Amino acid sequence: MNSSSTSFSTRDLVSALFVVLIWGTNFVAMKVGLRDLTPFQMGACRYVFAVLPLILFVRPPKLPVKWVVLYGLFQGVGQFGLLFLSLRIGMSASLASVILQTQVFFTAFFGFALLHERASRALQAGLLLAAAGLVCFGMNYVQPGHAGATTAGGFALCLAAAAMWAASNIVVRRAQQATPQFDVVSFMVWCSLVPIVPFVGLSLAFDDPATRWHWTAAPFSTWIAVAYLGWMATILGYAMWTRLLKRHPVNRVAPFSLGVPVVGISTGMIVLGDVITSWQWAGITLIVASLVCTMFGGRWLDRR
Repeated sequence: MNSSSTSFSTRDLVSALFVVLIWGTNFVAMKVGLRDLTPFQMGACRYVFAVLPLILFVRPPKLPVKWVVLYGLFQGVGQFGLLFLSLRIGMSASLASVILQTQVFFTAFFGFALLHERASRALQAGLLLAAAGLVCFGMNYVQPGHAGATTAGGFALCLAAAAMWAASNIVVRRAQQATPQFDVVSFMVWCSLVPIVPFVGLSLAFDDPATRWHWTAAPFSTWIAVAYLGWMATILGYAMWTRLLKRHPVNRVAPFSLGVPVVGISTGMIVLGDVITSWQWAGITLIVASLVCTMFGGRWLDRR
């Protein structure tokens, strides 16, 4: 049946909400894991859990190896390496869940620059709103005493992580174009093998030697958090999301992603006690408005 004519079943709706819940709460899991692991150790452990035991049962994807390597480097080492550093040096779980959503606009920019894709009027308006939102976040660091629990360095690294996520989106798009039968589970599992060695190398090169074996004494809660990131957020979350995209048009699935910042902010404030300043609330509002404009603005403009 054509995906455009397939209605959302109860199972699809539950799957979409479950993915939103997983991705919204995984920022809290990152904070928990980083209490006892360095960012590079966290990256290596996340992908060890993502790989095992599935790689023993899942065949390699039938596509050029370069796409597997590129995605593993951009999404694994790039996105999550920078995000873990951001959360360690001064970014809250609540705000990270919002700022990472700017990957939508980085993806649009990369799509324009590399794939010659045109930006719709709705996307252009969304970009302006997102830029205004980033200015509000920046104002938080211009005025002394207003930064709260975050730092300018943490904010910059989180933005860089969003850019790496966008780069991985371009890789996936190119991989799908080059592969008629794209198997997302096989792709995700084997891509998760790529970041492990780079993360171990980065840990040996940059982590304080005194911290290199701290992971052996990490509490059980740390390993629960890492397993959640590897198995739930990485493999299950992406597999369920891609399944929805295969069954339904993008414009019916993508709006669910607006729930990720809502869950991220709520869990960060409730579980971790995150405090959000007035400038940050203004930035959050504008970023969410930019996403709404990008997703729904085209329909409104078409009606006019």
